[in-house]
Amino acid sequence: MSSSVPEPIAAFIETVNRHDEDGFLDAFTTDGAVDDWGRVFSGRAAIKGWSDKEFIGARGTLSVESVSTADGQITVIGDWRSNYANGLSTFVFDVDGDKITRMTIREG
Repeated sequence: MSSSVPEPIAAFIETVNRHDEDGFLDAFTTDGAVDDWGRVFSGRAAIKGWSDKEFIGARGTLSVESVSTADGQITVIGDWRSNYANGLSTFVFDVDGDKITRMTIREG
């Protein structure tokens, strides 16, 4: 993992790559959301339901290729590999302190 990935996203990616479901879910605020290519999952239960099939449950790992920050967002472009989907993806994170308020996933 590149040391250029700012916290809390560096720790989040390590948690994802360990397939740590509780750590993944705990990284979000209580009203956090995942926007996966326009499908939005809000709140812990909805994020868990999505993740069980497509993220942590798919044994996914993210290899960071580049990172940028602008306008309070952290953007990570990386190679996503899982049992569900594979390929270069863009992850845009909105954060509040040490928690993620929104993770948006798009094509890399």
